[in-house]
Amino acid sequence: MTKQPEDWLDDVPDNENDDDDEIIWVSKSEIKRDAEELKRLGVELVELGKNALDKIPLDDDLRAAIDLAQKIKKEGRRRQIQLIGKMLRQRDVDPIRQALDKLKNRHNQQVSLFHKLESLRDRLIDEGDDVIAEVIGLYPLADRQQLRSLVRNAQKEKAGNKPPKSSRQIFQYLRELAEGQE
Repeated sequence: MTKQPEDWLDDVPDNENDDDDEIIWVSKSEIKRDAEELKRLGVELVELGKNALDKIPLDDDLRAAIDLAQKIKKEGRRRQIQLIGKMLRQRDVDPIRQALDKLKNRHNQQVSLFHKLESLRDRLIDEGDDVIAEVIGLYPLADRQQLRSLVRNAQKEKAGNKPPKSSRQIFQYLRELAEGQE
């Protein structure tokens, strides 16, 4: 007697854990998007300076590949970045992304501080003594006489259409005060 196809199903053992064997299908496009994202992360790492790379958790192989990519130009660099992207696929990139975000945020905070200091410097030059009191309130270690002298010189330079040497000095002084306060 030959078995019919319906009878074959009787011979297959029942598996109560069908949920565990569920296969998750990933489209080819999604795989390519993920690979491109890792390649972009590799480009960001290559474009960072040496000092910034020290603050990112990288293993020795990845670090060596990034150092090499920073030295290479043109076509070789593109291929090296592809290699870095391939290496990143085999690693946990979450700590790397977190460290990069932290670096970017620090940079954004510094840019924001510089913009505030520039506007404060411009107000000092335009308004004079009224703003000097405000600066003394913000930065108690500020020297009132030095600020007044720099502001007077900057106002004279601005009126005489001379290079803004004193204006730059005011910015430097404000930056030193801000960094000293942190």
